Amino acid sequence: MTASLRFAFPLFLLGSIVLSAGPLFVRLADVGAVQSAFWRLAIGAPMLILLVRAIEGRVPPLPSGRSALWLILGGLFFAADLASWHFGIARTTLANSTLLANATAFLFPIWGYAVIRRWPTRTAGLALLLAAAGIVTLAGQSASVSPVNLSGDLLCLLAAVFYTGYLIVMNKARAGLSALSALSFATIAGALFLLPVALSDGGAFWPQDWTPLLILALSSQVAGQGLIIYALPHLPPLASGIGLLVQPLFSGLLGFLWFAEILTAVDAVGMAMIFAAILLVRRPSGMTPAVEKRVPPSLGGAQAPDR
Repeated sequence: MTASLRFAFPLFLLGSIVLSAGPLFVRLADVGAVQSAFWRLAIGAPMLILLVRAIEGRVPPLPSGRSALWLILGGLFFAADLASWHFGIARTTLANSTLLANATAFLFPIWGYAVIRRWPTRTAGLALLLAAAGIVTLAGQSASVSPVNLSGDLLCLLAAVFYTGYLIVMNKARAGLSALSALSFATIAGALFLLPVALSDGGAFWPQDWTPLLILALSSQVAGQGLIIYALPHLPPLASGIGLLVQPLFSGLLGFLWFAEILTAVDAVGMAMIFAAILLVRRPSGMTPAVEKRVPPSLGGAQAPDR
């Protein structure tokens, strides 16, 4: 396992952990859920540009050609993910939304294995099974199949598909841009796509208290997404997919600590399964080096340019 890969996975996990606090600040915000998603991007974009200016000594150059198209598409996928997710939450149970929205953890590795035309190793297969069992255990107690929830279930599953598309597209969008520069342009595009949705939705648009939204933008969009986009090209799709499952794990812990939401013994078992899956893909055998050598730069691996 290369040095870049050794550091990339912890950074990816850290980004996922930071993202897990996002629902907390969405709850604390005094605007609608879709509106909070718009403000997350609208506030995050100038923060990212200022961060690029501070780190690289220049305002990020405007992308052109295919890079610009990929970044616009990345912003569209991310905006569609946030909108579908927030609309879906209101139309189904929290358990169903958690279960379906985390399908990205499996869709992204499946896409990766399909592209390289190779079956996962036994270790990789075991990690996927443990991750799936952990998510089902966490949400399965209160998940339900009902015609009443069908529209919300489909929206949450659609959100997972959009986020998978976002991860794939952002791998292709670099074209010489740094991770923060690419993320800043995709964030601007996402905010523009989300603005008409936020204005037409019935929730409150203008906040009275900006603090939760400022923290949401800084933590989720700048720190969380920044770390994930930086680490993404250095990781196999399996490690990236399983790494995303840190979010429901830590969201459950935050709910317990902040809102006194009850964690049962079954929840603990589900969390332990997810943690075991993360440990498996963290091992060199779980990273499947033989697969990495066949992965083109757009899929990740040490051959990709530094973000």
